[in-house]
Order: sequence, then structure tokens, then C-alpha cells
Amino acid sequence: MTRYADAIVRASLAVGKGDTLVVQGEPEHRELLVAVTESAYRAGAKYVEALVADPLVMRARLRYASDAALGAVSPWTMRRLRELAGPRGAMAAITGQGESGYLDGIPPARISTDYTRFAKATTFLRKAQLGMESRWTIAAWPTEYWAKQVYPELTVDKGRRRLARDLLSFCRLTDEDGNGSSGWLRHVRKVTRRGERLTRLGLTRLELRGPGTELDLGLVPGTLWLGGVEKTADGKQLAANMPTEEVFTSPDARVTEGTFTCTFPLSFRGRLIRGLRGELRGGKLVRLDADSKKDRNFVSSYLDTDPAGRRLGEIALVDSSSRIGQSGRVYFNTLLDENAAAHIAFGAGFVSTRTQKPMRGLNRSAVHLDVMIGSPELEVTGYDATGRRVPLIHDGAWQI
Repeated sequence: MTRYADAIVRASLAVGKGDTLVVQGEPEHRELLVAVTESAYRAGAKYVEALVADPLVMRARLRYASDAALGAVSPWTMRRLRELAGPRGAMAAITGQGESGYLDGIPPARISTDYTRFAKATTFLRKAQLGMESRWTIAAWPTEYWAKQVYPELTVDKGRRRLARDLLSFCRLTDEDGNGSSGWLRHVRKVTRRGERLTRLGLTRLELRGPGTELDLGLVPGTLWLGGVEKTADGKQLAANMPTEEVFTSPDARVTEGTFTCTFPLSFRGRLIRGLRGELRGGKLVRLDADSKKDRNFVSSYLDTDPAGRRLGEIALVDSSSRIGQSGRVYFNTLLDENAAAHIAFGAGFVSTRTQKPMRGLNRSAVHLDVMIGSPELEVTGYDATGRRVPLIHDGAWQI
């Protein structure tokens, strides 16, 4: 646990002397919240605040609060968030679902109102994070509920331990991967080099072909591919996802065409959504389906909280070398499942993927929703400005 916490604090967030760290999780994440706090103070942090966000408290607000209370942000919370948007602040968000169905029975309109108002009030933080002006990372910790989902054949304690070992392996933090965070740092630098190689290819469009997926995406001149380690505006290194396998960019949101089918269930706001699929025309999602009509409406209501929520903000590529994918398991958690296979994301694009202004084709949105479309059968082909065909992923493996 100490090695994991140190990797979050030092290797992924570069927390040092005089910094402020906010670490946020659910009640079931207490062990890791404490370990991260200890690590940050050892690293010289000036102040660490551990925030516990209880899903059932969120449910109580959405169920009983007045309309005026939906999306409300307290003055002290705003001051905290503004600190996080600055160069001395850093945030570690811990994921790993502790409650199931905590939004069941809540009218989608109330959920949308709450989210939209909060997103509008905190636009400054999202802009700072997407623009690499502030430090943030997402890591996971096993809960009883989550362990039962992934390892139903094991007792709760054995399932949690097995899931914890998986996380350490995926983050290259086992004894076999090297001392301390050395394995993690080697891995993220390798992912970074892959993104740099994709950038040098100067691709202008992508073709994605797989079971139920036939997508054509455009890329604007000056597009950067990112992944692994990124640099903030003041030069600090940042790894925003633990674990990570993806290289990603923001496509031209105006021109995406085709169909997609999710190859993993989507774990979203306490709900497990299966069979998500849809069609894009003229860059916009014009059809969305799921195995359950209620689930489809749940996702649609989220995307429609923002006018640009139905356009793509991200394409991320992952091949079969991913340790998460090699496990052969579905982890029912977007952080892990999106790094097992290629995915697309509706909503906000990344400012840091553009080198030219104005930032053509970059989707600006208050929402961001990742959906996994990758599989061993997914073929990804790029084309450059001369029309040259460049195989990127074939037979499940990188070709570059």
C-alpha cells in the first residue's frame, strides 16, 4: 500500500515541498486515503485534505433537496477548487464503487440539473485540468462491492486481495517490476514515446473496423497524440491515470461518421449499462441504443446536459499488450476497462492535443463519457496527408 500511495503522490502527481493535495474517495477507500495522506506529508506537502464523498449523501441531496440546492457549490468548496486549479495544488481521485444503484429511482432531470449547474460553476477547474495547468490523477482501490463483481467465485477478503494485486500489477508496482515506482515510470515513458511516434506520422484520418464498429474519424493538422507522462504548463510531470495503457487524441468533432458497439459494459454513476451502441453522422450522435431502454435514456440524459455532449472529444488506442486486457476479465470500472481496449469519449476534448490556433475541430463540452469499443478483432488504420495507408493496430497488436 505504501508503494502504491508513493506512486500516486510522487510519481504521478510530483507532489513536493509546499504543495497542497486533495485526495477524494468513498468511505470504503479509507485505507488508501490515509496512505496517500501519509505519503504526501513525507514528500513535503504543506497541507493534505482527505474528502469522503458518500454516494448515499449524494442520493439524499438529489432526492430531497429543493431545486435551488441542486448543483449548489459552497463558498469554501469554491476556494478549494480554485486552489486545485493553480500550480501549487494537486488532486488524487480514488475510484472503486462501494454502493450499487445509488441513483436508482432518482428522476434523470434532477440528476442532469445537478450536474449541469455544478459543471457550469466549476468550468475553471475543468479548463485548467484539460489544459495541463493543474495536476490531477485517478487511481483505484478495491471495495467489497467491487471485488464481488470482479471475483464472484472468491470470498470477499480474498476477492479484495486479488483485486489489489491486480492493481499493483497493472501499475507495474510489483517486486518483479523493480524497486519503488521504477516499473511504473518506465511503463508510462514507453506509452509517451508511442504517442510521440503517432504524432510524427502526421495522420489526417483514422478508420476503426471491428465487430459492430465501423467509424471514420478526421484529424486536423497539428494534432498531438498523448499518453503516459504529460507536462503541466509549469513543467511538472503528470500521469493522469493509474493504471494506463492508452495513447489518445481529440479528433475533429465535426466530421466523425459511422457506427460503434461497446465491447464492455459501462459502469456509470452506480449503474451497469450493457449493450451500448450508436451511430454518428456529421460528427454528431444521431442514434443511441442499449439493452435496456432505461439505461439508454440514462446515458442520453447525461449527454444532453450539454449542447456538444453528442460529439466526440477523444479517441484512445490500446493494443493486446495491455496487462488489463490480457487478464481476460471485465473490471466493471471505466478506469480499468478503458485501458484494456480502445475507446472513444463523447464530450470534452483536450486542449493539449492541439498545436495550432484556432483549435479547429476541438469539442468544447462540460461532459466527458468514455465507452469501450476495442477487442482483439479491432483493426485501426491511419492515413496521412498524401493518402498513404498506415496500419496502426492489426491482429490486436501495434504495428508502429
